[in-house]
Parts: sequence; C-alpha cells; structure tokens
Amino acid sequence: MAPIKSWLAIPPESDFSLSNIPFGIITSRNSRDQKRPAVAIGDHVLDLLAFSQAKGFSGLPSIEKHIDVFAQPSLNAFAALGRPVHKEVRAYLQEVFSESGKHASVLKDNEELKKNALLKKEDTKTHLPMQIGDYTDFFAGINHAFNVGTMFRGPANALQPNYTHLPVGYHGRASSVVISGTPIRRPNGQILLDPTADPKVPTFGPCRRLDIELELGCFLCKPNAMGEPIKIADADQHIFGYVLMNDWSARDIQTWEYVPLGPFNAKNFGTSISAWVVLADALEPFRTPKLQNETKILPHLQEKREDSIYDIRLEVDLTTPDGATTTISKTSGKNLLWSFPQMIAHHTSGGCPMAVGDLLGSGTISGKSEGGGDLGSMLEMNWGGKKDIMLAGMDTRKFLKDGDVVTIRGACGEDGERVGFGVCEGQIESAVNF
Repeated sequence: MAPIKSWLAIPPESDFSLSNIPFGIITSRNSRDQKRPAVAIGDHVLDLLAFSQAKGFSGLPSIEKHIDVFAQPSLNAFAALGRPVHKEVRAYLQEVFSESGKHASVLKDNEELKKNALLKKEDTKTHLPMQIGDYTDFFAGINHAFNVGTMFRGPANALQPNYTHLPVGYHGRASSVVISGTPIRRPNGQILLDPTADPKVPTFGPCRRLDIELELGCFLCKPNAMGEPIKIADADQHIFGYVLMNDWSARDIQTWEYVPLGPFNAKNFGTSISAWVVLADALEPFRTPKLQNETKILPHLQEKREDSIYDIRLEVDLTTPDGATTTISKTSGKNLLWSFPQMIAHHTSGGCPMAVGDLLGSGTISGKSEGGGDLGSMLEMNWGGKKDIMLAGMDTRKFLKDGDVVTIRGACGEDGERVGFGVCEGQIESAVNF
C-alpha cells in the first residue's frame, strides 16, 4: 500500500510522516512565553492553538466543544479526553494534510492560517509534553536483566525468582524528568572505592561510572480511583502515547546505596525523554508478540492478545567532545518480556491510584545478539567495566565522560511513512564542586 501523499513537502526520511502525527508542547519566536500544544509534520509543526482559534477544527464537532484543551501549557487536558478522541483528532489532521483529504482546504488554501499556524520546526522550541505527577520505572527488558544478573550472580541465578511472575519496578523522581536537549549534570554521591576493604567506608565525590539506559516511556491518559485496580483488559485504554527515554544511571553510587530498598540517588538526578508523544494508535500497525515467558503468570496479568508490544527500531549514538560520533547500539522495542498494559495492571493491582500524565518507563531494552551491538546500557557493553567500548577515532569508553553527548533514536515503518520519535538527547556536564 502506497504512503498517504501530502500537499506539504515532507522529507521521505522524516520521523514525522503523515502516518504519525505526534503531539508535543512548543513555544515559538512570535510568542516565546506561551506554551501550547502542537503536532509535528515533516520539518514543520502545526500550532494547535492558532489552528483551533481560526476554526481549523470546524469539521470535527467532537473536539469543538473541548477546544480549550489546545490553549493549555501541557497535553494533560487533551490526553484526558480519551483514546477515541485522540484517534479522531489524529485522523482529522491526517485529512487536513492529505493531498486528497476532504479537509485539506482548511489549511492548504488558507495562506493566512498557514502563516500563523504552520511553523518551521527551527522557529519553535519544545518543552515537556505532560505535567508529570508520578514516574515509575520498570525492568521489563529480560535480556538486560539477565546480563546484569549474570555479572553479579552468575548465569544460573541471573534472574531473581520473581522476575518472570511480575513486572518489577521502582518509583522514580518525576521532578528530574527533562526534555531532550537538557544538559545532565554528573551527580555526586557516596561511592565504595574498595569493595574488599574491611570495614567498608565510602567516599563522597563525582560519579565515576555514569551510564545510560535505553528505554521507552509511556504516558497515561485515564486515571483510576484509589482502591480500584485497572483490569488487564482495560489497561490499553489508559495509554496516551509513547516517548523515547534515557534513564541516566550512576552505577557506582547505585552499587553502594541500593541495598536493601533499591535505586535512590543513583537514579533521581536526571531522566531524559523525547519531545513528541507518538499516539498509541499510530503504533498499532507495528504490534509484535512479547518474548516468550515460560512461567504461567497469574490471572491479573494474563492478556488476551500476545502482540502487545511494538517492533520499534532503536539506536544509540555517542558523540565525544571532539565531535566524533559512534553508533554504540542498535536494538528493537520487541525485546520486552512485559507489556505496558501488564505494567499498568500490576501497578494498580493493590489499589494504587494513577493520574493523567503519569509516566512509566520500560526499563533498559537490550537484544540478545552474540556480537553485543544491541545492548541498551554501557554497563552491559563493557561487562561491568572489564572491556573497552570502541569509538570512532580510536577513542574508547567504559562509562561517560564530561562533554559526551548521548542521542537515542527510534522509528517504525519505511521511508515516506515512518512513525518515529525524533531524538532523546543529553550532554554530560561536570559535577558540582563541594
């Protein structure tokens, strides 16, 4: 089937084809302080506030009565309208941009509206798309879990007994979730320099083993009341859309502090996400079965469909301070044992209330190739610091240095109809001096 043709020139390699229509929050040169919703389309963004104020949605009565959602500084109000409305709005905008769409004249033939609402991407700035009340990070990438477990406990005991029975997770820090392009400052913390010493006395200073975690993030659009679990059959309707995520990790700080309650300062200093939320409906064509789970899971996690995750092409670039870039990982979103609906169902199974804008992370996504070019963390690439990661220009890394830039990309589909996320990027800044 040929890609939908648009009257707007869209580069074939663009992540933001007419098949996508992802939502985000922007400011622009002509209204720097007003954050408002927009969608990305090729090298442009459609300012939904300007579009709606000019009666651009007159052909969609279902959104006309909720038009104030496009005057908000986050996507929360739009997300709260629910997936049926998201689907209608996306389909309408596809018609607006389609060469033969029945609503194409709304924008195509309106030069004044195009001038005010159809902005060049370089003339805009993106911001956090959602107001995030809570953030939970899971551990659903079984290959990553096995690799890290093998380093510390050997292959026979790599996975803890609970791993295949439930999606393991921990509560993260919503206040340090930042938009792509935000610098990440190297954290200070307690580090045990000599694990063999007796007594074990830590030192305090900059993290020496700063790492990445390649993840997918999921935003929620529908709340549940406290004490009212979300059933697995209904969980999909609570999902607004997806972003790329880098859960930056201080491995040496983590090693000392995580016993017995899990990650804390090693994880709360920064989590980067991509700017554009790819709607759940845009990813429907790319569903794929989860990895095989040999364990018989309990009823509250049993899904009727097996294809509840997505075959998203993922890659990680590392750019050193001298400008040399190396692709250090290529993997796929299909390397998950647990789906986001399962994460939601388990998260709420005890009655935990979740809200519109809550963010869930998949955990590190790694493949299982023998060459190791599909790993989602440097900890795995260097096997606990024992091997060098080879970079362009004969450079090497075990973990990140100040000035390094990490760029995560992700996309589905072929050129001309790609459904992509753009980038999730961050540069490492030096630690604060105490």
